[in-house]
Amino acid sequence: MSVMGAWVIGAVPDEGIRELLRTAVRTAPPTPPPVRTGVSEGLARWRRSAQEPLFSARPGVPGQWTADEAFRLSAFLDGCHDDSGPVEALRDAVVDHFPPDGEGLFAVSARKASPFSALAYAIGPDAVLQLPGWFGDFLLDSGEVRDRLPAAEEALGLTGSRRREAVERIRAWMTGLGDDPDHDADKLLDGPLRVLRHAARTGRGAAGQVRWY
Repeated sequence: MSVMGAWVIGAVPDEGIRELLRTAVRTAPPTPPPVRTGVSEGLARWRRSAQEPLFSARPGVPGQWTADEAFRLSAFLDGCHDDSGPVEALRDAVVDHFPPDGEGLFAVSARKASPFSALAYAIGPDAVLQLPGWFGDFLLDSGEVRDRLPAAEEALGLTGSRRREAVERIRAWMTGLGDDPDHDADKLLDGPLRVLRHAARTGRGAAGQVRWY
């Protein structure tokens, strides 16, 4: 059975965020989840290979790819997310506050690959750390959206050769690890900023979720 990776970002009214956080506090477990280990080591390993292409065609075998380091990077990025029960419940509740469509919603999915991880591979670790929240997951009120927007614009507002390289790397990830060689890389680069700018312009908060289905 195949899996589907997804990244969803939506504008959320501040009052919705406040209610979600009040509910999360009331239903939080008595002890916090354990702190994830190995993040510093994983980031250091990623930085050492960030400029190198992680995919290469096997000689004499068209269409085949080797991607050992890419699998390690994918596992590291997935491992950075909190998949505990309370956090998953909060994510599910946040979705109910997303708009059904329009400028305030960005949703992208791919078979066998995480769109967020493809973007992370494309822009590199330092740019990823400029994005809101933690490796694609965030819940910001309107003030936090305005504060974080300039850094997100710096990370994702790529032009010229930098954008072309990012598009190529997204497609390589979606081909090497996923089943989507024709993935819309431009949508993946532009969609998050569109929602964050819409939220800032309309005085709303925003939430992002990296999910597997």
